[in-house]
Order: sequence, then structure tokens, then C-alpha cells
Amino acid sequence: MDKNAFFEGCGKEGPIRCIFFCEFHPTTGPKISVQVPADFISKDTFEAVSVYLITKAQLLRSTLTVTFSGIKILGYPVRIENKKYPRNAYHFNICFVCDAWARTAQYETVVKKLSEFLTVLEVENGFLSQWEENPMNAIRLEKMMTQALHDLNSTGKCTISEGCSTTHLKVTKLRPDPAPVLDHQVPVVVDNLDAYESEQWDLTTQQILPYIDSMNHVAKIAALADVENNLVRTCLQNLVYYGVISMVPIFQYSNCYAVTSKLKKLAHDKKLQDDCLRAVSRSSWQLPNFRDIFRLYCSMNHGTTVKDLCLRFNLQAMKVDERKLVQFGLVEKIIRRIHKYPTIVMEGLTGEAVSLYPYFTGGFNVDEICCRLSMSTLHLETLVEKDHNVTVVYR
Repeated sequence: MDKNAFFEGCGKEGPIRCIFFCEFHPTTGPKISVQVPADFISKDTFEAVSVYLITKAQLLRSTLTVTFSGIKILGYPVRIENKKYPRNAYHFNICFVCDAWARTAQYETVVKKLSEFLTVLEVENGFLSQWEENPMNAIRLEKMMTQALHDLNSTGKCTISEGCSTTHLKVTKLRPDPAPVLDHQVPVVVDNLDAYESEQWDLTTQQILPYIDSMNHVAKIAALADVENNLVRTCLQNLVYYGVISMVPIFQYSNCYAVTSKLKKLAHDKKLQDDCLRAVSRSSWQLPNFRDIFRLYCSMNHGTTVKDLCLRFNLQAMKVDERKLVQFGLVEKIIRRIHKYPTIVMEGLTGEAVSLYPYFTGGFNVDEICCRLSMSTLHLETLVEKDHNVTVVYR
């Protein structure tokens, strides 16, 4: 392992090394009351950073990160004001400790949610501040923290219960913002939806999920679900962000595709090959031959449509579903769609498709035009073919 690859700001994620609970004691001041593993944070280290963990009013209820002596501490300081407390307030902080080089942004919502859960327990029954009267509370908190440390590191999620209260914690990996979702694109499920509870989705997402079938484009889903297009696009973009779906172009037998440099990966990556065989097969009990699939991808080029492939090869005998073949290739970026862009070449003249000239700027592809105008591809291409002022650019 290259040790030089790990440095502060390198962007790599690391495990949670320790979880500790600290509070302000009216007599002894800031202190760590519980930590797992025990004694991970020394007294000297805590004293050096306690001013940031049990902090001033301006920094309360905000995620704070402190890097010190080879570790990074992530906390969410809380103050509960009430006259029943000494000094009329109770201060505490639940903190995650990681390596100094590790990225911790993915834990921020988890720390905040866990802190809010403890706040509820404290407000309802004094779970945190009444340890002298209820010493078992400290033991139960240690058990919660131990469970959280183990589960979050091993599975990225954890369910914690105390009495009638329950909270669900989940580490969400941060990804770059996905590209905008377009009305003429088709959402394809790439994750196992059975792994998600229906309650995890907002109402709009629940409403559109039944219409995501790898064939309906965004505008059609919006119409079928009776939801505004912009809301559907927002929901789908959220699903793309979390890796639940991928957006691909509309499938048609007149489409052309071209292979990308990732075809090399398919030739050498055994896992990708196995995934491909299962994904493009017509049935789950009889898989196609990988050599046939590779030959089909290699045959995709600018002048070859899906229809041409179906006529040239017997895909049924190969046990290959052409729609699944194209979608897997697009999702894995093994192939790319070659779009058609109707473009005016002689301005100032009129022809068969004059009413469509505003769309023939070279900036709108056939899928987008047909989706906007609710027109079939065949009808549009017939108009374009008859109009000598318009040519088609492939890219």
C-alpha cells in the first residue's frame, strides 16, 4: 500500500476509529463521559480540543471538524436550555473520530441525526444528564455507541432503539452532481429496488416508480403518473445521484451505436463479462455465449442500426435480447448512442418541413424533437428526407 496516497485532503474515505460522548460538568468542566473503544482519546488530547467541542453559542447545532495530532474529530455540539440544569443549560456533543487524512463529509448527517436522537431522549426523560440517579443510562449509551461504531463501519447503516424511540442511521456516499435529466431520456433501474423500503421514498418518487420499466421516457412517465415533468425530472435526478437508476437514450431499431474505449474492459474483466451475460440474456436459465455478445458490440458503428444487427445475426438463437444488449452497453458506457441532428443547410428557403425549422439548428436531436412535438421518428425522418434544405448530422 502506498502510504504517500494518504494525506489530509486526499479525498479518500476511512473508517470511524472511535465514537465518544462529551459533556460540560458544572463542577469539573468539559469531560469525556463515554467512549468506544475505551481510552482511544487521551485526556491531554481532549483538553486541547474541548473548547471546540463544548463550544460557544455561535457554533451550536452545526457540524464541526477538528484535526489534531493525527486524528479528525467530527461533532455536533448541542445546548439544551432549562432551569432544572445547573447554570440553566446542559451542553453535550457526540463525536466521531477518523484518521486525519480521511474524508468525513459522508458522516456529517449521521452525527447530526444521532445527536438529535440523544437530544430527544434527554428532553423526554433526562437520559444523558441524570446518570447519578440512573447509572444504567451510561451503560445503555455505551452499548448504542458500540453498535453504531460496528454497524456503520461494516454495513454503512445502523438502527438504534432506546425505550419507545428509534433512529435509523445511514452513511451516504457523496457523489458528483449528475447531469440534468431530459424529457426524452429513459430511466433504467441499476440497483435492487427490493433492498429499499417504500417509506424511504418521497410521495412523488413512490408515484413514478411503477412506470420506470426501461422503456418509458421521462415525458411519458410524467403523463402516466399525472405528475409535472419538472418534478419527475427532479426525482429521477435524485435516483441517479444515489445510483438507483441510470438515464439512457430511447431505444429504437433505427438507432445507431458506436463502441467506446471501455470495450477493452469488457474483454478482460471477468466480473463485467458475467454481469453482461446475465443482463442481456433472454432467459435466466440459459445464458448466451460471451463471444457472440462481444461480436455484436464490435459490429456496432455509425452505419449499422439495431435492425441491421437483428437481420445480420440470429439474436434469438444466440439467446440475446437486443434491447437489453443495448441498455447494458449504454449503462456500462461500452457503447454510445449516435444521435441524428437535423440541420438547415440553406437558410431563407422553405421546404417540406418548414414548420420545424426552429428545431433544425443542429442543437436538437431527433429524440428531443419527437418528444417535444409528440411526433413519431418515422414521420420526422420522412419530412427531413423530403426537404432538400435540411441535412442530418450524426454525432
